Amino acid sequence: MSQVRRAPLADQAAELLLERIRAGEWSLGAKLPGETTLGPQLGVGRSTVREAIRQLAGKGVLESRQGAGVFVTALDVGEDWDAVLHRAGIVAVIEARIAIEAEAAARAAERRTPQALRAIRHCFKERQEQRGSTEDYVDADMRFHRAVVAAADNPVLLELFDSFVPRLRQSMIDMLRIGKHVDDEADHAAHSDLVEAIAARDSGLASSLSRAHLETLKIGLQ
Repeated sequence: MSQVRRAPLADQAAELLLERIRAGEWSLGAKLPGETTLGPQLGVGRSTVREAIRQLAGKGVLESRQGAGVFVTALDVGEDWDAVLHRAGIVAVIEARIAIEAEAAARAAERRTPQALRAIRHCFKERQEQRGSTEDYVDADMRFHRAVVAAADNPVLLELFDSFVPRLRQSMIDMLRIGKHVDDEADHAAHSDLVEAIAARDSGLASSLSRAHLETLKIGLQ
């Protein structure tokens, strides 16, 4: 069995543990052997094993549960979210937005409060009245879509949407500057219909309208 041969020992031990997890030695949710077993296998002391486990716990791969042991919570180290979005093509980002916003629109129709609906209507009005720069128009559009997601009253959906905004914003600005855009009248109608579906608490219609709008946007970006 492979053992640690060079410093830093904890880093090396963490990498060896991760390799064994990736290889399928322990499945998702499995409990790791104790420190007294892992130490000799890795060729390190118990304190080094503990530090290696702490490293992998910090990366979301392991979880130490008081009195129960150490368990596998992921089968690999997740890539930094910002790096993923930076590398992803805009079409891929739009496809992910469809998954998020179609669901958010449905939940917004079910859960929106009078205050949330007022915020959506206000952002819709601002979006339609925006006659400033391209950047100002895109920002107004982002505020409208964020208001819809916020009305869904799901903090995870909202955080996911917010993580997309920087990547999406620049792509939308670039698209408008080179003249790629959906028909303005159809675009206005699509957003207006979405507002009214949410106001009417029609979750199915709100979801389908959100999806259709973003699919149209995706086609325009290709």
